[in-house]
Amino acid sequence: MNACANLSGNMSSCICSYPSCERKGFCCECLRYHLGMKQLPGCCFPKEAEKTYDRSFKQFVRIYKHLID
Repeated sequence: MNACANLSGNMSSCICSYPSCERKGFCCECLRYHLGMKQLPGCCFPKEAEKTYDRSFKQFVRIYKHLID
C-alpha cells in the first residue's frame, strides 16, 4: 500500500473492528475494496452495526431508512 499523508488522522476516526484488516486508515483503499465487493466500509455504519460485519447496501438502508421517511 502506498504511503498516506492522512493516515494518523484516518486512524483516529476508523471504527473498523476487523482485527486483521490491512486497509485500516487507508480510506481510499478501503472504499475501493468494499465498493468492489458491493458493500460500504464500516465507517458508514454505527459502531454496533459495524461489528456485525454486514456492510451490505441493504443493511445500510435498513439502519438509515428512518432518516428518509
